Amino acid sequence: MDIGAQEHVASRGTVGILGAGRVGTAIARLAIAAGYLVKVATSKPAADNELIIEIVTPGAVAVDAAEAAASDLVVVAIPLHRYKTLDAGALSGRVVIDAMNYWAATDGDIADFENTNLSSSEVVSAYLDGSRVVKSFNHIGYHEMEPDAAEPGTPDRRALAIAGDDDLAKELVAGFIDTLGFDSVDAGELAAGNSFEPGTDIFNGRFNAAELANALQRSLAAA
Repeated sequence: MDIGAQEHVASRGTVGILGAGRVGTAIARLAIAAGYLVKVATSKPAADNELIIEIVTPGAVAVDAAEAAASDLVVVAIPLHRYKTLDAGALSGRVVIDAMNYWAATDGDIADFENTNLSSSEVVSAYLDGSRVVKSFNHIGYHEMEPDAAEPGTPDRRALAIAGDDDLAKELVAGFIDTLGFDSVDAGELAAGNSFEPGTDIFNGRFNAAELANALQRSLAAA
């Protein structure tokens, strides 16, 4: 979809993507195809990102982080060890999808995530004190997003788990996930996000909605 075509369908709203890595750009492309106005930002000035955004996510707009943070829905897809570079004030009141993962093997041990019983998204939420954080998109590979996206009602449509403490925020994120091509399953409060973090059966698998609901029930029952 080109930029001109996007203008007349942007009534779906705006999606800000913080992070222009493989996960963020895959979500951006799906959101553009679904009819959202997509704004992508990194820690660099928008002008420095314009060319790469035009190439990697055609139809998206390169913006500064503050403008991306002002979107109707914000996806955070930066390396988790950089989460404190996020502007908590700019994200206050926003629905924020945490698509990040804690990878000690690659990021090294980070005390914020090692010395706690909290899920990684709870740690992020505590930092983004005024945001409505929902965890999702972390247990699907960036290279699987576009091939696995499917229309509603498709048999064995892939499902993504969501966890959060704000029911209205989860409802908004569930609708967003559906438009991008996936079913969603509500895992419960944000603490339940640890059931689909790296190293879990859910993180390592591919599930339709019924299978994912059963896997979440087993995980939460064993907790």
